[in-house]
Amino acid sequence: MVEIEQIEAIASSMKRSFHLYEKAKEVIPGGVTANIKYFAPHPIIMERGKGSRLVDVDGNEYVDYLLCYGALILGHGHPKVIESIMRQIITDGTTVFGAPHMLETLMAKKIIQAFPSMEMVRYTNSGLEATLLAIRLAQAFTGKTAIAKFEGHYHGGYDQVLISVNPSVTEAGDEKEPKAVPESKGIPPQYTDETIILPFNDIEATEAILRKHKNRLAAVILEPVQGGFIPADAIFMKELRAITKELGIVLIFDEVKTGFRITYGGAQTVYGIAPDLTALGKVLGGGFPIGVVGGKKEIMEQMDPRRGKDALSIETDKANKGDVLFHSGTYNGHPTVLAAGLATLDVLQQPETMPRLLQMTNMLREGLEAVYRAYGIPMKTVGLGSIFNIVLTEQDVKNYRDLTKANMKLREEIDYELLGHGVYTKPGNRYSMSIVHTEEDIAWTIEAHEKAIRKVKNRL
Repeated sequence: MVEIEQIEAIASSMKRSFHLYEKAKEVIPGGVTANIKYFAPHPIIMERGKGSRLVDVDGNEYVDYLLCYGALILGHGHPKVIESIMRQIITDGTTVFGAPHMLETLMAKKIIQAFPSMEMVRYTNSGLEATLLAIRLAQAFTGKTAIAKFEGHYHGGYDQVLISVNPSVTEAGDEKEPKAVPESKGIPPQYTDETIILPFNDIEATEAILRKHKNRLAAVILEPVQGGFIPADAIFMKELRAITKELGIVLIFDEVKTGFRITYGGAQTVYGIAPDLTALGKVLGGGFPIGVVGGKKEIMEQMDPRRGKDALSIETDKANKGDVLFHSGTYNGHPTVLAAGLATLDVLQQPETMPRLLQMTNMLREGLEAVYRAYGIPMKTVGLGSIFNIVLTEQDVKNYRDLTKANMKLREEIDYELLGHGVYTKPGNRYSMSIVHTEEDIAWTIEAHEKAIRKVKNRL
């Protein structure tokens, strides 16, 4: 737990934020529109953002490393994104058609070029919806209903996957065969029976579980980089692909966090693995809500509304609806969102963009590691590409249980001090870099960490 004096210090510099939060609690449960946005004593109410910076309602300025949980890879209000949005609205004369439009095909081609495993794509309105659709596709394709997911992996807040994301080690059971632990009230018990939990980065134990349940399993879904920062071992990924292919289990990559952040083509490009289905989101929306499912044509074509009937016949709709996997959404393929996303991809495809982003990320990681080393604090930055996290440990971090052994209390105390020194991420969260973070931002951040460490150590 953070120290009382830290909470009091935060409150004294954020009086308006506290006042607005109290007002929000009157009309919004807990004062937040998503539980993940809350932290004690109250979340910071932001007023505006530009580039790599955020300003809260009390006028405090921060270098932003949360970046809307990684979505804003171009930073806040990038001019090319703003220009593209305005051009779409003015040119099209509307924000949304509710009918097919050309940007849908243009974006689909861009995604397929970036992710060779995808032969076709469908749009959703969030990464959650994308993983949900991917699972339905796998269940329909295989005729099975159970799925397997990995302990510590997050795929959205719905029943079948909101299981064993952050379980207590006492509840989680044997690390070689973890138990299914619901993360929320209100999850029907059948989902703990239909969701098999796997140990990440342990291929022997994973294979044993998959073979045991092979006749039940429609899919294995995973974050190839857990939480966006704990990478899978290369051998683990190769073996997992071989086992799922042998057993006829659909392999789903959840690249909502890692798509366009590890490298332009996501984690699967780095690993050289072709999953059967992939879910994307975050970066792809350019700051707007989006999700995408892409994958093999034979799986994706289950959604073709012409399937099993004459495409020109309206009369056969009801008779043949069971032949089609239903997927819909009023805002799927929203023109304004796709305009913002296409502008984002155009910037990321410039030859100098990704190399510089990765260079700046490494500069920050190396600088932070040097500071913690100088103060005798065991620490490593864990991650791939433009995402990493600060983990206070000397041990290797390969999975969720390794992460629980780190010094989370000290990390939280340092994070709260950082808020007072103008560095923003939700305490305990990963760091996401943008193309607009500067060397000045990095120097500021490293100095802020040094100040925060000194203050925390003086209090011990």
